[in-house]
Amino acid sequence: MRCYADMLREMKRALFLDRDGVINRERGAHTVRLEEFEILPGVPEAVSAANAAGWTVIVITNQSGIDLGLYDHAALDRMHGYLHDVLQANGTHVADILYCPHHPTKGRCLCRKPGSLLLERAAARHGTDPAFSIMIGDKQRDVEAAMAAGVRGVLMDANSSLLDQLRFERVIP
Repeated sequence: MRCYADMLREMKRALFLDRDGVINRERGAHTVRLEEFEILPGVPEAVSAANAAGWTVIVITNQSGIDLGLYDHAALDRMHGYLHDVLQANGTHVADILYCPHHPTKGRCLCRKPGSLLLERAAARHGTDPAFSIMIGDKQRDVEAAMAAGVRGVLMDANSSLLDQLRFERVIP
Protein backbone atom coordinates (compact mmCIF):
# COMPACT_ATOMS: atom_id res chain seq x y z
CA MET A 1 0.00 0.00 0.00
CA ARG A 2 1.34 3.45 -0.94
CA CYS A 3 1.71 6.15 1.67
CA TYR A 4 0.45 9.71 1.28
CA ALA A 5 3.98 11.08 0.78
CA ASP A 6 4.49 8.65 -2.15
CA MET A 7 1.22 9.78 -3.73
CA LEU A 8 2.24 13.43 -3.37
CA ARG A 9 5.52 12.72 -5.15
CA GLU A 10 3.57 11.16 -8.02
CA MET A 11 1.21 14.12 -8.46
CA LYS A 12 1.97 15.98 -11.67
CA ARG A 13 2.30 19.68 -10.95
CA ALA A 14 1.97 22.52 -13.43
CA LEU A 15 3.67 25.87 -13.30
CA PHE A 16 1.43 28.12 -15.36
CA LEU A 17 3.07 31.34 -16.51
CA ASP A 18 1.51 34.43 -18.02
CA ARG A 19 3.51 35.66 -20.98
CA ASP A 20 3.72 39.47 -21.23
CA GLY A 21 5.43 40.92 -18.16
CA VAL A 22 6.48 37.49 -16.84
CA ILE A 23 8.35 35.85 -19.75
CA ASN A 24 8.81 38.78 -22.10
CA ARG A 25 8.94 42.52 -21.50
CA GLU A 26 5.56 44.19 -20.92
CA ARG A 27 5.76 47.22 -23.20
CA GLY A 28 2.47 48.89 -22.28
CA ALA A 29 1.22 48.15 -25.79
CA HIS A 30 0.61 44.99 -27.80
CA THR A 31 3.75 43.11 -28.82
CA VAL A 32 3.06 42.96 -32.54
CA ARG A 33 6.34 41.93 -34.17
CA LEU A 34 9.10 39.50 -33.31
CA GLU A 35 11.52 42.44 -33.03
CA GLU A 36 9.45 43.69 -30.05
CA PHE A 37 9.45 40.31 -28.29
CA GLU A 38 12.18 40.65 -25.66
CA ILE A 39 12.58 37.67 -23.36
CA LEU A 40 13.33 38.89 -19.85
CA PRO A 41 16.69 38.11 -18.21
CA GLY A 42 16.75 34.89 -16.22
CA VAL A 43 13.66 33.36 -17.86
CA PRO A 44 15.51 30.39 -19.45
CA GLU A 45 17.21 29.66 -16.13
CA ALA A 46 13.88 29.91 -14.27
CA VAL A 47 12.13 27.56 -16.70
CA SER A 48 15.05 25.13 -16.56
CA ALA A 49 15.04 25.11 -12.75
CA ALA A 50 11.27 24.55 -12.66
CA ASN A 51 11.53 21.64 -15.10
CA ALA A 52 14.38 20.16 -13.05
CA ALA A 53 12.23 20.44 -9.92
CA GLY A 54 9.50 18.35 -11.56
CA TRP A 55 7.10 21.05 -12.74
CA THR A 56 5.33 20.93 -16.10
CA VAL A 57 5.77 24.51 -17.35
CA ILE A 58 2.88 25.88 -19.42
CA VAL A 59 2.32 29.40 -20.77
CA ILE A 60 -1.23 30.81 -20.60
CA THR A 61 -1.69 34.16 -22.34
CA ASN A 62 -4.32 36.59 -23.62
CA GLN A 63 -3.44 37.78 -27.12
CA SER A 64 -6.31 40.10 -28.06
CA GLY A 65 -4.19 41.87 -30.67
CA ILE A 66 -5.24 39.07 -33.03
CA ASP A 67 -8.94 39.98 -32.67
CA LEU A 68 -8.05 43.66 -33.07
CA GLY A 69 -6.22 42.93 -36.33
CA LEU A 70 -2.85 44.14 -35.02
CA TYR A 71 -1.17 40.81 -35.82
CA ASP A 72 -2.23 37.34 -36.89
CA HIS A 73 -1.80 33.78 -35.64
CA ALA A 74 1.29 33.33 -37.85
CA ALA A 75 3.03 36.35 -36.26
CA LEU A 76 2.20 34.99 -32.80
CA ASP A 77 3.54 31.57 -33.83
CA ARG A 78 6.83 33.23 -34.86
CA MET A 79 7.14 34.86 -31.42
CA HIS A 80 6.36 31.60 -29.66
CA GLY A 81 8.75 29.74 -31.98
CA TYR A 82 11.48 32.18 -30.98
CA LEU A 83 10.71 31.55 -27.31
CA HIS A 84 10.96 27.78 -27.90
CA ASP A 85 14.28 28.28 -29.74
CA VAL A 86 15.78 30.40 -26.94
CA LEU A 87 14.67 27.90 -24.31
CA GLN A 88 15.97 24.96 -26.34
CA ALA A 89 19.33 26.72 -26.81
CA ASN A 90 19.45 26.88 -23.00
CA GLY A 91 18.61 23.19 -22.64
CA THR A 92 15.03 23.62 -21.48
CA HIS A 93 11.46 23.94 -22.73
CA VAL A 94 7.86 24.80 -21.96
CA ALA A 95 5.42 21.93 -22.39
CA ASP A 96 2.77 24.07 -24.09
CA ILE A 97 1.61 27.59 -24.90
CA LEU A 98 -2.12 28.24 -24.89
CA TYR A 99 -3.57 31.60 -25.86
CA CYS A 100 -6.87 33.41 -26.19
CA PRO A 101 -7.07 35.49 -29.40
CA HIS A 102 -10.25 37.33 -28.41
CA HIS A 103 -10.74 40.96 -27.38
CA PRO A 104 -13.45 41.72 -24.78
CA THR A 105 -15.00 44.47 -26.94
CA LYS A 106 -15.74 41.91 -29.68
CA GLY A 107 -17.82 39.63 -27.45
CA ARG A 108 -17.47 37.27 -24.51
CA CYS A 109 -15.44 34.11 -24.56
CA LEU A 110 -14.57 31.52 -21.96
CA CYS A 111 -10.87 31.30 -22.77
CA ARG A 112 -9.84 34.89 -21.98
CA LYS A 113 -8.39 35.35 -18.51
CA PRO A 114 -9.88 35.87 -15.94
CA GLY A 115 -11.79 32.92 -17.39
CA SER A 116 -10.27 29.59 -16.44
CA LEU A 117 -10.82 27.55 -19.62
CA LEU A 118 -7.21 27.66 -20.85
CA LEU A 119 -5.85 26.54 -17.48
CA GLU A 120 -8.43 23.76 -17.30
CA ARG A 121 -7.66 22.68 -20.87
CA ALA A 122 -3.91 22.66 -20.18
CA ALA A 123 -4.36 20.67 -16.95
CA ALA A 124 -6.45 18.07 -18.78
CA ARG A 125 -4.10 17.91 -21.77
CA HIS A 126 -1.01 17.41 -19.61
CA GLY A 127 -2.56 15.40 -16.77
CA THR A 128 -1.65 17.90 -14.06
CA ASP A 129 -3.45 18.35 -10.77
CA PRO A 130 -4.68 21.93 -10.22
CA ALA A 131 -4.51 21.50 -6.44
CA PHE A 132 -0.73 21.02 -6.70
CA SER A 133 -0.18 23.68 -9.37
CA ILE A 134 0.60 27.39 -9.39
CA MET A 135 -0.03 30.29 -11.80
CA ILE A 136 2.28 33.29 -11.85
CA GLY A 137 1.13 36.46 -13.56
CA ASP A 138 1.51 40.20 -13.45
CA LYS A 139 -2.19 41.09 -13.55
CA GLN A 140 -5.04 40.40 -11.15
CA ARG A 141 -6.91 38.58 -13.94
CA ASP A 142 -4.13 35.94 -13.93
CA VAL A 143 -4.74 35.27 -10.24
CA GLU A 144 -8.52 35.22 -10.77
CA ALA A 145 -8.19 32.70 -13.61
CA ALA A 146 -5.99 30.52 -11.41
CA MET A 147 -8.42 30.60 -8.51
CA ALA A 148 -11.34 29.73 -10.80
CA ALA A 149 -9.40 26.67 -12.01
CA GLY A 150 -8.47 25.56 -8.48
CA VAL A 151 -4.85 26.64 -8.95
CA ARG A 152 -2.89 28.83 -6.53
CA GLY A 153 -2.39 32.24 -8.14
CA VAL A 154 0.59 34.50 -7.49
CA LEU A 155 0.81 38.13 -8.55
CA MET A 156 4.27 39.49 -9.39
CA ASP A 157 5.46 42.87 -10.60
CA ALA A 158 5.64 43.15 -14.40
CA ASN A 159 9.13 42.75 -15.87
CA SER A 160 10.62 41.61 -12.55
CA SER A 161 12.71 38.49 -12.01
CA LEU A 162 10.84 35.25 -12.58
CA LEU A 163 13.79 33.37 -11.10
CA ASP A 164 13.53 35.35 -7.85
CA GLN A 165 9.74 34.89 -7.77
CA LEU A 166 10.04 31.12 -8.20
CA ARG A 167 12.57 30.98 -5.37
CA PHE A 168 10.37 33.14 -3.14
CA GLU A 169 7.37 30.87 -3.80
CA ARG A 170 9.59 27.80 -3.17
CA VAL A 171 8.84 26.42 -6.63
CA ILE A 172 12.57 25.96 -7.07
CA PRO A 173 15.39 25.68 -4.52
